[in-house]
Amino acid sequence: MMDTSRLKIRAARISVSTAAGLAAIKLVAGVLTGSLAVLASAVDSLLDILMSGVNYFAIKHAEQPADESHPFGHGKFETAATLIQSTIIALTGAWICFEAVRRLTGEIELARIEGGMIVLLFSVAVSSAISRYLRRTARLTDSSALQADSLHFSMDVYTNLALLLGLILINILKAPWLDPILSMLVGAYIIFEAIKLLRHGMRDMLDEELPESVRAEITRLIESHPDDLIDYHNLRTRRAGSQKIMDFHLTVCRHLTIEQAHDIADALEKRIEDSLPGADVTIHMEPCGSDHCPGHDECEQDKTRLKPRPTA
Repeated sequence: MMDTSRLKIRAARISVSTAAGLAAIKLVAGVLTGSLAVLASAVDSLLDILMSGVNYFAIKHAEQPADESHPFGHGKFETAATLIQSTIIALTGAWICFEAVRRLTGEIELARIEGGMIVLLFSVAVSSAISRYLRRTARLTDSSALQADSLHFSMDVYTNLALLLGLILINILKAPWLDPILSMLVGAYIIFEAIKLLRHGMRDMLDEELPESVRAEITRLIESHPDDLIDYHNLRTRRAGSQKIMDFHLTVCRHLTIEQAHDIADALEKRIEDSLPGADVTIHMEPCGSDHCPGHDECEQDKTRLKPRPTA
């Protein structure tokens, strides 16, 4: 099976190629028809090229192993790519809204509307296929950058369908003023989605805790681990691109040897990493603080009583 790094890089390459092809077709159609709606869709596809290119660059760097300058790895490259995407997408939406208002105050001339319809219909089919592919790859690799890219192509599907319907109405009603109004709605939708992306990127950049479902799975793996564990505490989690970084303190019997304690930590780290793709686990081992320790074999505490202590 292809490893996650190769899956992510291949998906990013396909995304760039698809965006370039769609942008070229829409740009030609927009110029020929004079439709701001089609031109807005072309600009959005041009941004797809930029965004997919940023993703490709970010993913290639994010997948590099940790080094002396980046001991925690390069996962934040993906987060940075998400923030860059959301900012540029929002600016594009604002420009489309501005241009739509400007056109409403002037004369609107449209031609060859049927050609624009064909181009938008083709774009819907291609964007839908690439969005599903990127979303599936994002789930397999847990990539926030590919998830953002998938969302962008998914937005293309809905906006192009809306624009296609608008061009049909314009052609039937002979009402060219509908073109900038539709473009304004598209611009507002793009801004709304960009804000959602920005919030997602900021959560990762500010090291927000992993989702509760992931933390619950970490807790379950610790508490069900088949070793002599007394308790755990100070569980901390965060995300860096596809990496799920976590650390916690684990208490074991004070009479265990360093080698025995180390083996327990290694086994638990491997268990978590096998269950949670992209997990980066650090465990701090602590000896039991009981004043009347009867020894390892006679200890009354066992894994069935393992409970987290309050965070210090």
